[in-house]
Amino acid sequence: MIAAAVAELRLGRVSYARKALLPVPGEKPSMNDLSRQAHWDDVYTTKGEKDVSWYQDSPAPSLELIALTGVSADAEIIDIGGGASRLVDNLLRKNFGRLTVLDLSAAALDAAKARLGERAAHVTWVVADVTTWQPSRTYDLWHDRAAFHFLTDQADQSAYVERLQQALKPAGFAIIGTFAADGPERCSGLPIVRYDAASLAARLGDDFELIDARRHEHTTPWGAVQRFQFATFRRH
Repeated sequence: MIAAAVAELRLGRVSYARKALLPVPGEKPSMNDLSRQAHWDDVYTTKGEKDVSWYQDSPAPSLELIALTGVSADAEIIDIGGGASRLVDNLLRKNFGRLTVLDLSAAALDAAKARLGERAAHVTWVVADVTTWQPSRTYDLWHDRAAFHFLTDQADQSAYVERLQQALKPAGFAIIGTFAADGPERCSGLPIVRYDAASLAARLGDDFELIDARRHEHTTPWGAVQRFQFATFRRH
């Protein structure tokens, strides 16, 4: 699978090149920072944890991929768009001690902190839009499940990649999960951009080597199936 994706890149046959970075035809343009923040604060203040499609009781795919990288328990790990995800709970239980969770919504992070209780003090919490965030440190591992695909504007996508380049150490790992090419076209009422491993690798650029690609079928709390593409990269 990885070889095929890399071959597509080298031969210039990446299907997204002309269209995948554009919003779905007829959709509204991307939101600005303030409207994005208002949207996600509204989501996390009006809906329960299990009332959102992305809820996972156990983030098994992400945990498997983090284990695949072989990073140690003292690795600096950041979860981009982590919100109220339970990934941080699981990493704390596995004795990872240098964790950062970044999200646009303070309400989402407040929900995670309330759930963790005293353990929340062992995590760095950052309220920021990843497209304008200025990293104050560098990380061994960058994890993003379903944040990048909300960036339908090419300028926002480029800003995201710039932050990734600033924040990830050389030889560090980036794990990015998006809706797959045959996944949903919207999430939380917003348009998204769907990717396969090759198109995501092309969007990140030559600084990042694709080392693993796999699909995952996520079942929402109400039983719908969403097809995800997870890709793991090593920075040169």
